[in-house]
Amino acid sequence: MRGIRLRVAQLAVFVGLLLFWFFMTEPGLIPTFYFSNPDKAAFFFGQPLKVFEVIMDWIISGSIYKHLVITLFETLMAFVIGTLSGLAIGLWLALSPGAAAILDPYIKALNSMPRVILAPIFAVWFGLGVWSKVALGVTLVFFIVFFNVYQGVREVSPTLLANARMLGAERSGLLRFVYLPSAMSWVFSSLHTSVGLAFVGAVVGEYLGSAAGVGYLILQAEGTFDINTVFAGILVLTLFALALDGAVTLFEKHFMRWQPRSSETEKL
Repeated sequence: MRGIRLRVAQLAVFVGLLLFWFFMTEPGLIPTFYFSNPDKAAFFFGQPLKVFEVIMDWIISGSIYKHLVITLFETLMAFVIGTLSGLAIGLWLALSPGAAAILDPYIKALNSMPRVILAPIFAVWFGLGVWSKVALGVTLVFFIVFFNVYQGVREVSPTLLANARMLGAERSGLLRFVYLPSAMSWVFSSLHTSVGLAFVGAVVGEYLGSAAGVGYLILQAEGTFDINTVFAGILVLTLFALALDGAVTLFEKHFMRWQPRSSETEKL
């Protein structure tokens, strides 16, 4: 299924979910079977029309833009720093077996550590501004990219390396024309996950201490039991996460043009 039919099917699923949400939370439309009071469903799960009213009010009044810019800045910085550092260190350790053997237990220990417990430490180190949220996001993004790059470089075909060396490729040539192209497919597959994790780092950091950001708005709404505003914040974050994921897809298509499609490889 491709093209217009695929988009129509995706839109139909989205509309179906919205209708299900509407009918299950609108008092009086269907008989109650879970809550004794039909108003409780709207209290616990919100109502889609009121959620969209909150979003439209944010857009028209302009109150959302300051918070959204802060959250997006934290997300983008965590994403960029975590990706570049994961790529650099992953390449270094994959090409340096001795250093990888020495640092292996420390990397595994850091990766196994629950990153959320680092948030208060980062708040002490970097303050309650954006950089403590960026630091938390970097710890989430880094290991995803690092392990994918490390695995991608380690799985380069020895035959391919031997052929490149026979043709006179030096270390820099191997890095540019063999190792990096091999790692790129692994990197881009990890970036789709990293976008969501960068958002998680930013929002969790805002939960634990901030005066601005979409996570701050959600936290304030939870404090007043305003479930519609909570869902509005979640929906806004989800839409922008999808937009960033789409941007990663465009970059992937641009930089991976050399990679044959599955249909082309099957013909060979």
